[in-house]
Amino acid sequence: MAETFQLRGMTWDHSRGFDPMVATSAVYRETHPEVEITWEKRSLQAFADRPIGEMASDYDLMVIDHPHVGEVAGSGQLVAFDTLGRDDDLATLAAQSVGASHPSYNFDGHQWGLAIDAATPVASFRGDLIEAAPTRWDEVLDLAGQGRVAVALIPINTLMTFFGLARNQEFSVASDPDKLMDREQAVQVLDSLCELVAKVDPRCLTLDPIGVLEWMGRTADAPAYCPFGYGYTNYSREGYCRFPITFADAPGVGDNGPRGTVIGGTGIAVSSQCAHIDVAADYAFWIAGAECQSGLYFESGGQPGNAVAWEADATNAACGDFFRNTRETLETAWLRPRYDGYMGFQERGGDILHACLRGEVGRGETLERLDAVYRESRG
Repeated sequence: MAETFQLRGMTWDHSRGFDPMVATSAVYRETHPEVEITWEKRSLQAFADRPIGEMASDYDLMVIDHPHVGEVAGSGQLVAFDTLGRDDDLATLAAQSVGASHPSYNFDGHQWGLAIDAATPVASFRGDLIEAAPTRWDEVLDLAGQGRVAVALIPINTLMTFFGLARNQEFSVASDPDKLMDREQAVQVLDSLCELVAKVDPRCLTLDPIGVLEWMGRTADAPAYCPFGYGYTNYSREGYCRFPITFADAPGVGDNGPRGTVIGGTGIAVSSQCAHIDVAADYAFWIAGAECQSGLYFESGGQPGNAVAWEADATNAACGDFFRNTRETLETAWLRPRYDGYMGFQERGGDILHACLRGEVGRGETLERLDAVYRESRG
């Protein structure tokens, strides 16, 4: 009797995160009938927060967020793909990376994940309500003053927007272990963020990017535009929501263009405790490859991390040119810190900024608290 391989996978709870994993596993089994991969899912918040170490003992395959790699690089919990004798495949994926998607999973000299999904905060708008997306920050504020702007401002997205506004102006972030940012520059960024918040619906403080897109895509009198939100091709595909969303490059301060948004996306990793590492890795390389990414992966609801898929006519035609319209933002996105301890800062830093936006803490005290938890996170 032929040997069978049963693998368990964990991904995140959204059609973009779950459906393509199920679909690709089914097709993979057609050509590898001895391999059965079953997938479970966790909430988006748990995806961002749950330590990889807690999953590595339970799952063979994991869809992960790249900032976690710093805390697991030396733990022995994940397989380093560069130790599997597939250097040519890795070189191909590196060459096909959208922005920093592939290198975001490289840490301490090893490749801990393969990029299967690419995302960064981009702009989105309702084409039935406005003709085009603003390209400059002052235009965003003008539109917000008319009550026509929404933005995702739960704590994690508040922090990402804060970082993105800073990096757009080429302000240094987290380069000095003693302070997160130059204080004068941090004040400038926080002032800009507070100015926007004062002009948008307070419900924005309770919404993540999916919540904003649901609001815009399913409500007739919703805001017309969102300047920053991790993009979801799903909302620009025919039939997904009542009012299809058009995506565009993020705005910049002055003439800075869309640079500096904080790159996100997901990668696939293999647990070092997997009993069939080569089998799991083969599936991972296949779904990260150009053919699967531009075909089955996208068609089953995924948002590819491979540049071949981003450049393909078929994928762009199916989602209102999402990929072409936001490519510059992805290529100029910022790779946030990944040092061991960063994830603790990210969780606390978002809460600190959020309290300021709610009017509970002054701006000076907010920046003092940010620096304090940042220094603590650096050990």
